[in-house]
Amino acid sequence: MPQRLRLLIRPSLWGLAFLRYLRSWWYMFHLGAIALVTALSPSTYNRVNRLTTARYIHASTWQVLPWFTVLSALISLVIIRIVMVTASSYGLSRYALEMVVRVLVLELIPLSAALFAALRSGMAFDATALGLARRGLPTAEVNAEALRRLRRDLVPQLFANAFSVLSLAMVSSTVVLLLAYLNVYGVSPFGLQDYTRTVGRVFDPVVTFGFVLKTVLFGLAVAVIPTAAILELQRYPRRLASSVQPGALRLLFVLLLIEGSSLALKYI
Repeated sequence: MPQRLRLLIRPSLWGLAFLRYLRSWWYMFHLGAIALVTALSPSTYNRVNRLTTARYIHASTWQVLPWFTVLSALISLVIIRIVMVTASSYGLSRYALEMVVRVLVLELIPLSAALFAALRSGMAFDATALGLARRGLPTAEVNAEALRRLRRDLVPQLFANAFSVLSLAMVSSTVVLLLAYLNVYGVSPFGLQDYTRTVGRVFDPVVTFGFVLKTVLFGLAVAVIPTAAILELQRYPRRLASSVQPGALRLLFVLLLIEGSSLALKYI
């Protein structure tokens, strides 16, 4: 009988399932804390780890940065034109630029960068490690191999995934700001003063700090949650029956929670 069906027909197991759910979240936070402490340790920054980190950054950021920037620029260009035409039809042209900056740069670009980084690299934390559990190796061998790969790859890949989200978001935001200027003022330099005043009004110190903090939290979530989910599956191989990518739903929930909290703090 499938495990979920057994939980539905036996309410006595609900408490156990809830405790296991809390333990799973605690394991994720514990892994994140270990990774942060390890990242702050000077002994982490040896030559091997630096080379590994550079290799992961190249794979997760440099290889996809041009394609993501072009794709986000094309989509943003369409959204900018829609906003400009709509605002002009209602006589609100002077608010169009501020709306573009708030919607695209502050909200959509960081979230799309986090989702893209998760699909590109965060969800693929050492796929061969998941294969260890699927091949049915003894638990002791799986745990030993997982520990070895944890020490070798965890911190470098966490750095790379967090750096990927930050880089994709910052570069794409810069390109979108340039496209917004060209759509509003064209190639004329005479709109620069009004443009910088509008953008500066949006990016006040509090909003700027919130934007950077939200992007950093996105990067940490993309780096930690899929990794914790896969390592937890190695500890409990019977949970491999799910067809959902490990950590996918939890990562989506955390990203939406961060985004929702950011919107609530800024606009409510």
